[in-house]
Amino acid sequence: MKKTINLHDFRQEFINYNRTYHFSYEGLEALFNHLEDFEDYELYVVGLCVEYTEYKDQAEFWKDYNEEEYQTIEDIRERTDVILVGEEGFIIQDF
Repeated sequence: MKKTINLHDFRQEFINYNRTYHFSYEGLEALFNHLEDFEDYELYVVGLCVEYTEYKDQAEFWKDYNEEEYQTIEDIRERTDVILVGEEGFIIQDF
């Protein structure tokens, strides 16, 4: 059975799986909007938490990735999907 969900339902699934710590409130909305672009996407909360990471800014990103190699958002975008969140934040598909 297939079920269409809205943003509220999407956020609720993260609560149901005790994964509210993985993405910010704004990050969940950005991720939801990104996933809406895919037809027939099957929601798997744990999989999203493994596949995507949210960073509040590039300084936080550089704690996990090489600053010299990824100096700008565009550098990161050349390697993976980048979903912007607010002024400085972003979510990446982990690589």
